[in-house]
Amino acid sequence: MFYHRDLIFDAFALTTFNFAIFNLRYFHLPDPGMVACATTVHSLSKILSATTHLAYQVHAGQGPYLALIHGFLSSSRQWSHNLEALGRVCKPVTIDLWGHGRSPAPAALDRYQPEAYMAEFEHIRKLLGAQEWFVCGYSIGAGLTIRYTHQYPERVLAHIFTNSSSGFADTAQIAKWRQDAESSANNIIEKGLSAIERIAVHPRFAKRLPADIYQALMEDAAHLSPLGVANTLAATTPNASVRDIVADNPKPALLCYGRKEKRFANAKQWACDHMAQLCVADLDAGHAVNMEDSEGFNTVATQFIMQHTPATFKP
Repeated sequence: MFYHRDLIFDAFALTTFNFAIFNLRYFHLPDPGMVACATTVHSLSKILSATTHLAYQVHAGQGPYLALIHGFLSSSRQWSHNLEALGRVCKPVTIDLWGHGRSPAPAALDRYQPEAYMAEFEHIRKLLGAQEWFVCGYSIGAGLTIRYTHQYPERVLAHIFTNSSSGFADTAQIAKWRQDAESSANNIIEKGLSAIERIAVHPRFAKRLPADIYQALMEDAAHLSPLGVANTLAATTPNASVRDIVADNPKPALLCYGRKEKRFANAKQWACDHMAQLCVADLDAGHAVNMEDSEGFNTVATQFIMQHTPATFKP
């Protein structure tokens, strides 16, 4: 079994007429026990297939599916205090960003563009066989789910999001991120996890997380892919802002606002003034809204989902 997530190996497989050379570099394999050591073309192709899409997990629940997208340097385990409550009104589906959690870290930079994430979310929805679902984005994930809703309104029942400085970044901030993108990415590639650990949103700096979630996120942070993090800084973060499209938001939206995060206050007010079909739930939390105030988040999120689940809904 493969137990290490950053794997480099070359495999040579004899086909009917020639040799095929498989070079798998910087791929993140799924959890231990899920991928067996490959010695044939068939088993190698299965591994390659498993590493070309975002990792996701369907959790126990009833009703429509709910896609949950975590934030930068986090993982799907950030939702652990929400899944049981959400499962009473929907079927939660946790999705890991590229290079985070169980997802691979593609070398191609274009895979990290928001448009590429849209295609990945659609891929997962189709695999689930869902005609419509709810989506929920946290932090940078919010920019992605808001954009997905804008691009695929016929597939979204309604959407939820939390404080997102990247999702509501103004032109000055976007310009700064784009100016610094190359140097930031190169620094991560050169220095690896030691550079990642100095990023301000690394979970080690979190002060108000429940102990079990803090421990889980720290464990996952130790396996973050430097390539994935670098490419996220270069292609996802500078392009995550949705300020140019939210006036046309096509579906009901709920902002679960962590009022203790003072730096997001202006962006929150901007969203209230400019985003169509938006309602706001003011919660006693900072940036980590669903973790710091899981009870409040669970209450407003489940009520919102029930409100927007059609009475005629059929899985």
